[in-house]
Amino acid sequence: MTAPFSIEEVSFSDLPGWRQDDPGKLFPAMATILSHLRNAKPYRTGALGVTAAELVSLLESAEKNQTSDPEQARRFFETNCVPFRISPAQGKSGFVTAFYEPELEVSSEPDDIWRYPIYRRPSELVDIDDANRPAGFDTFYAFGRQDENGISYFPDRREIDEGYLEGRGLEIAWARSKVDLFFVHVQGAARLVFPDGAVKRITYAAKAGHAFSPIGRLLLDRGELDPKTVSMQTIRKWLADHPDEVDGVLWHNRSYIFFREAEVAGQDMGPIAAAKVPLVAGRALAVDRLIHTFGLPFFIHAPSLTHLDDGKPFARLMLALDTGSAIVGPARGDIFTGSGFEAGELAGTVRNEADFYILIPQVAAQRYRR
Repeated sequence: MTAPFSIEEVSFSDLPGWRQDDPGKLFPAMATILSHLRNAKPYRTGALGVTAAELVSLLESAEKNQTSDPEQARRFFETNCVPFRISPAQGKSGFVTAFYEPELEVSSEPDDIWRYPIYRRPSELVDIDDANRPAGFDTFYAFGRQDENGISYFPDRREIDEGYLEGRGLEIAWARSKVDLFFVHVQGAARLVFPDGAVKRITYAAKAGHAFSPIGRLLLDRGELDPKTVSMQTIRKWLADHPDEVDGVLWHNRSYIFFREAEVAGQDMGPIAAAKVPLVAGRALAVDRLIHTFGLPFFIHAPSLTHLDDGKPFARLMLALDTGSAIVGPARGDIFTGSGFEAGELAGTVRNEADFYILIPQVAAQRYRR
């Protein structure tokens, strides 16, 4: 069941910062989405109800009207879309965090230094839906373990860390830091840097099925961190300062991610994520896919988020290109900041209230007008 929410038509003049944004940066990504939709299955329709076919009408118009001029780009969206403000129930605010593509030092062979494996998806891990879900199986689980006795819960992070998958030949590479690898699991993608300088990419393939449990929330509940300053950086520092407690804290998050090697043309492009197209730094947004359809434009205004735009309030048109276990709700988003260390520094401190506006294609907008 999705969270209750409402949407209300507004005008483009109601979007704070709209006149200062340059949405022309979205046109190359929209062309990539259109190419994907022409050659693969359509995106799943979210509960809001905008379909991939309605999105295609917008993308085809963008294909004919590509421009690098900010004013013409704004005019394109003003002509072809209607903005609606998305409001969560009970007067709650929208909220944004951020994610990035880490760079992880790895080796193609294990030894006493390179000890922590990055695993491909195991063969016994199966997708679960209403057609094959066992009686009494938690409805949250979208994955399980298939064996001769049927489907059961897959081992969690601790069981896998303690050797459940050893000796199966599933390793893509080995990392030397379990904490760095844990944060790759959180991000869902990474660039792997080998000792000889070779760089490869991995991206999300599947998960063990267990719910994502933030270790930051655990440390806050234990009084170990200050809620005013909690960030990826402060969590990492706490882990570095308490090495004897690292396993217990990481195992609190039973969720475990499996990866696949990914090819992306050009290292300057972001990883391919859930929408099956490369992410665009600063312009890609992870959303709740149960509510929203991939590929749709969202205008995000976060007045207190200033460090991404040289001290100015964040106000950008973005594309819904990814999702995540922690991204739940109609006005909840995760901003992709890019790849590497600097992108991680930018992403790690984003925790801000935000206003969410969805730009619905004209062909669908009438359904949402009151």
